[in-house]
Amino acid sequence: MSESNPSVEMLEQVEDVGGIAQPLLQVSGLTKHFPVRGGLFAAKRTVRAVDNVSFSVAKGETVGIVGESGCGKSTTARLLMHLMPRDDGDIIYDGMTVGRSLSLRELRRGMQMVFQDSYASLNPRLTIEESIAFGPKVHGMADGTARALARELLGKVGLRPENFANRYPHEISGGQRQRVNIARALALSPRLVILDEAVSALDKSVEAQVLNLLADLKREFGLTYLFISHDLNVVRYISDRVLVMYLGEVVELGPVDQVWDSPAHPYTRALLAAMPSSDPDSRTEKPPITGDPPNPIDPPPGCRFHTRCAFAEPLCANAAPKLTAVDTMGHEAACYMAIPGSGHSRAPAGETA
Repeated sequence: MSESNPSVEMLEQVEDVGGIAQPLLQVSGLTKHFPVRGGLFAAKRTVRAVDNVSFSVAKGETVGIVGESGCGKSTTARLLMHLMPRDDGDIIYDGMTVGRSLSLRELRRGMQMVFQDSYASLNPRLTIEESIAFGPKVHGMADGTARALARELLGKVGLRPENFANRYPHEISGGQRQRVNIARALALSPRLVILDEAVSALDKSVEAQVLNLLADLKREFGLTYLFISHDLNVVRYISDRVLVMYLGEVVELGPVDQVWDSPAHPYTRALLAAMPSSDPDSRTEKPPITGDPPNPIDPPPGCRFHTRCAFAEPLCANAAPKLTAVDTMGHEAACYMAIPGSGHSRAPAGETA
């Protein structure tokens, strides 16, 4: 960047190591169990919050993660950001294993997160300008340059710096605070931004503005997104691929249009059927899914969804199905009905699994 225009000087983006063919993020066997305190003689029990989750995110794409509350979406995000220690699994950022060839400090430069609670995410004692400038200053940027960058980014997210730079978080609206959080995340020049329910607390008009802003920023800065939400309409609008989680496990993964048009897992079909519709002729009259998710302390054996599945057969309770390719488009599902020759009465014909 030119020294004569310090307001646009940003930290140098982490170098692209492996080229476009190499995934920006690879997660393998990610696991997090929380111990449950019991009585003196109680058996040791754990909550299986995230259980052997694996997926990848290509450079420049947006991957959406969906599922009911408590399915492990936010825990997965916090594990990726190392806001809590993982029990098992590897996190590989652009070919470098975090903790071995890539330090946590370097990871935090390349991967930032925007949280759901826009107010709790900001220090109430810092002005908006100071909040955005804080990260770059920690990474060695001079105070004046960092403040100029903060003002530049405020403009990028649609907030006039002369009006907002010296305000405090309580003086602006929720939508404006979330724009500030996005600017703060961009201040370190990351390549991957994790958005954890980043628009769920906003009203629909503001939500649409923030989603369009995210799309514009992605093009301008060459960003990659991991977008976590319970709102399926939002996920379809912004995502290239979608990952469906149930009770700590991945049950379906694939291009968003493939998953929406041909969902292969009954849980995914139930989620899509439960989406609200403004068309009175297409409203759901019967609940597509009944009951609450099982207790994650003692999940059911086999497929964890079989206790709520209308198509469950004895084999579903005996062993957990593995993610299996449904087509040649990268669409996968962990359901015996999608595995050829699995033994399920609704499975396609094929060699016995």
